[in-house]
Amino acid sequence: MSDVRSEGLQVRRASSAPIRHFTDLIVWQRAHAVAQDVFQLSKSWPAEEKYALTDQIRRSSRSVGANIAEGWGKRRYEAAFVAKLVDADGEAHETEHWLITAEGHGYISPQQSADLRSRLSEVGRMLGAMIKNPAPFVTKR
Repeated sequence: MSDVRSEGLQVRRASSAPIRHFTDLIVWQRAHAVAQDVFQLSKSWPAEEKYALTDQIRRSSRSVGANIAEGWGKRRYEAAFVAKLVDADGEAHETEHWLITAEGHGYISPQQSADLRSRLSEVGRMLGAMIKNPAPFVTKR
């Protein structure tokens, strides 16, 4: 498989080694890193947010990578693969919403919000490139 590039974004591994697992995908690695950072930041949020904002943002941020992983498992079927990538992109947008909400309540700084939202936007652009050109990722077994 060759690298898929769109708008200068590389969505596959930088080395020439083949992608064998979803964890080899740069887009998954970046999505996972955002989810880890969201979890760490949300640990200090007020208890009254536990079942509202905290739970929602943790679930949506984790779901980005989870949908990429699930899509990887379904890559034998292009439509199923693309559908999971679209779901991942939707979860990234939901996470952006919750980041804006957390910033509005003063739970995270504008800089923390901007950094995470910028990283999610990059994930979204990578997902968009994969959605636009899924062929290099789809396997024919």
